[in-house]
Amino acid sequence: MAFMREQDAISGKMARAYATINGRREELFYAKSLEATIEKNKIDVPVLGKTNTPQRSAGWSGSGTMTVYYVTSVFRQLMRDFVKTGNDFWFDLQVINEDPTSSTGKQTAVLLGCNLDSVVAAKFDATSDDMLDEEMPFTFSDYDLLDQFSTLSGA
Repeated sequence: MAFMREQDAISGKMARAYATINGRREELFYAKSLEATIEKNKIDVPVLGKTNTPQRSAGWSGSGTMTVYYVTSVFRQLMRDFVKTGNDFWFDLQVINEDPTSSTGKQTAVLLGCNLDSVVAAKFDATSDDMLDEEMPFTFSDYDLLDQFSTLSGA
């Protein structure tokens, strides 16, 4: 019987992330978390003689949320430019998961054509001991895997 070794679990703290904005690569060292999801868009395909309603894929959509410490104005400035000019902005996100303790190696995912849904314009909280952070929901239009995890042996 094969088991996964506990040291092969990937620590999220070991990730690295970068945003490419207007040709400039920004290291997201102030990011706390990021999760991006690809969801299939399915349509019903009623079939004569079946009592269920089968479905088939008819496309997909990508969305995610990035949480960062409230220490950068980069995204606020992009949103301010949109507010003032109406010119929208897109950027790419690269997420590298590589834990040196794990034998699974490295995975590099790239989210292309990211577009923010919202940013916090201003914020404070005098009642909390927690550091300020902000969630930034976004969508993306393409996806790639530059590096893939190795297959674990289960030994």
